[in-house]
Amino acid sequence: MTFSIRDIQARCAALGHSPGDIDGMMGPNTRAAISDALRARGGRRLPDLFHPSGLHRIHLHWTAGAAGVIDLELRHYNEVIDHEGRAHSGHFPATAQATYRVGHAASHTLNANTGAIGLAVDCMAGAVERPFDQGSAPMTQAQVDALAERAAYYCEAFDIPVSPFSVLTHAEIQPTLGIRQRWKWDITWLPGMKEPGDPILVGDRIRELVQRKMDMPWAA
Repeated sequence: MTFSIRDIQARCAALGHSPGDIDGMMGPNTRAAISDALRARGGRRLPDLFHPSGLHRIHLHWTAGAAGVIDLELRHYNEVIDHEGRAHSGHFPATAQATYRVGHAASHTLNANTGAIGLAVDCMAGAVERPFDQGSAPMTQAQVDALAERAAYYCEAFDIPVSPFSVLTHAEIQPTLGIRQRWKWDITWLPGMKEPGDPILVGDRIRELVQRKMDMPWAA
């Protein structure tokens, strides 16, 4: 299992050991963060920082689709959540992302699919960011709750901390991980919001809900 420098930096940050900017450069701050993280986990090699599966992030999306999960969406995400909050398994299981190859795993995030589980809510067909129009299939609260619950499940299963570096929306990928995306604004709007908000702040709201799901007694 191999990990990019950017992935290693993000993993260290998710574990609470800051490497500085997530920039893909192996500098002194990154080396110090690796040493601190290994010491804290009782590890000796870089793979010891990661779950044995190789999975280390969860990316949260909306499909920009109408109500009704379709085959195209199931090919691009590991799970898709419909308007009633039901989760549908994609064509590729989450574990396929560990050794991502086109056609053998879900292609959900530009240049950032390896080790990353793709969860999506099926909604926002025809939505426009500015001036905001929620489109014909706006996200439902049932979808938000189910998204947080499924993310919590994967966090528990694969030792993924609930942090901005490891559980993040598509809109957070570029500002947080420095991986350029194509003007993605999912997920920057949640039910009850008048208009899209700051990606990081909206991501924080989702992460808070994910953490609450993990803290529930039945989640153990």
